[in-house]
Amino acid sequence: MIPSGHIDRFAREHLPPAALWPDFVFSLPELHYPERLNCVIELLDRWIAMGRGQRPCLISQTETLTYAQLAERVNRIANVLTRDLGMVPGNRVLLRGPNNPMLAAACLAVIKAGGVSVPTMPLLRAGEISYPIAKARIALALCDRRLSEELEKSKTLAPELERIVYWGEDRAGSLDALMRQPGYEHFSACDTANDDVCLIAFTSGTTGEPKGTMHFHRDLLAICDSYARHVVRASADDRFIGSPPLAFTFGLGGLVLFPLRVGGASVLLEKATPDDLLAAIARFRANVCFTAPTAYRAMLPKLRDHDLSSLRKCVSAGETLTKATFEAWRDKTGIAVMDGIGTTEMLHVFIGSPEQTARPGATGRPVPGYEARVVDDDGRELPPGTIGRLAVRGPTGCRYLADKRQGDYVQSGWNLPATPM
Repeated sequence: MIPSGHIDRFAREHLPPAALWPDFVFSLPELHYPERLNCVIELLDRWIAMGRGQRPCLISQTETLTYAQLAERVNRIANVLTRDLGMVPGNRVLLRGPNNPMLAAACLAVIKAGGVSVPTMPLLRAGEISYPIAKARIALALCDRRLSEELEKSKTLAPELERIVYWGEDRAGSLDALMRQPGYEHFSACDTANDDVCLIAFTSGTTGEPKGTMHFHRDLLAICDSYARHVVRASADDRFIGSPPLAFTFGLGGLVLFPLRVGGASVLLEKATPDDLLAAIARFRANVCFTAPTAYRAMLPKLRDHDLSSLRKCVSAGETLTKATFEAWRDKTGIAVMDGIGTTEMLHVFIGSPEQTARPGATGRPVPGYEARVVDDDGRELPPGTIGRLAVRGPTGCRYLADKRQGDYVQSGWNLPATPM
């Protein structure tokens, strides 16, 4: 492993034993990253250096941030974290909020400052919030004031949480007030290694206790340089939009990482029902949509009431995209929905085809940079047409936070996805 930039070594010390890691494959030249890497420089700061700071970046119902404005907000939060709140590289920071520019900025700020971002679903109750706090030994949380009730309750269940700082209020000690301090507009990114953990995403817990999936700085770029680059194929002129929460890796990738990697923009919706999504696509002239098959199906009878002429790409994951939904959406919009298989463990989609080769009823092929095969219970590859278990490997892979289930998911160097993202 590369020398870490973390002072707090909890994350590195609680990675699974190296013998239980999957084999990592970096088959594309763009997946080879420098040893010293802070991914926020690549996602955000480089656009400023290239003179593109005035391009729109994050758009919401209440504000639009350019790349320069987002960079300043990220820097101000990073300064608050390190100067006022005592965060040191490697500390985990819990994040809670709806999809909006402030939540995205907070996530990027934690990572830029060398911390480990732990975003959580907005609808979690106190008992559910306390689990990642205890598991990841989180002492600090940044939270939208509107979500304070359950987080405050969780403190009695998870005494590890020592401090909560809220945004969305204008009073002393709030994140909003602390960010306004003079000199906080600049921040030098922490000198992290490309294999320093920067994100812990917890699974939903549908198959037992939630599992903390640990992702490196290089991983956040790898999903952009594999799936987003070779399958989604968006550009700097695109506006991304969708319904998945940013705490869900499908949403974090599609609505923050992918647009920032290409210099595009993202429309972040705090409320994203099918009706809200249709209206926002029309209002903000969005081009690339990320949502689940259920939402595409629900939007079908309402398409005639909205101007979706700006929309040119649609991505689906999270559940099976039926042939009927695929064909109905294509018939009414002319767009072939790109279905995908992904897991929180792999961070994003690893099987899926671009719209030119997408076929109804078929999920697609391994994303460039990934390999997949069907194996039996002993891990032996099966011939074509034989039913078995899906095995996959590539530039990302499963590393659970101190969890004995690592050996169930990774066998003989291959990831064995059990449930979709």
